[in-house]
Amino acid sequence: MILWHNPRCSKSRQTLALLEEKGVTPEIRKYLEDAPSLDELKAAQAALGLPVIKMMRVKEAAFKDMGLRKDSDDAVLLQAMADQPKLIERPILFAGDKAAIGRPPEQVLTVL
Repeated sequence: MILWHNPRCSKSRQTLALLEEKGVTPEIRKYLEDAPSLDELKAAQAALGLPVIKMMRVKEAAFKDMGLRKDSDDAVLLQAMADQPKLIERPILFAGDKAAIGRPPEQVLTVL
């Protein structure tokens, strides 16, 4: 399992703690330092089974600064996340071909 993690985010820290309580030690990917490629973001969206906009932090200043809207084209939104990984909603746990966003943290338990 891989956790796209931001150690400065309380939800990300809570999700990691919850996983560890359950005896799960995921591989940690600090996605702000090791940004996912466009192809990885497309794969993440497919694994999540969510609309692209649901995997974005729309309240980040960069969202508005980049001229993005909730109805922007998926390709534009994916490229924006590749260019500015802080726009990616966090944390995301990947387990095989499934994934879940840890908001709330308990949501990741659905892929265990």
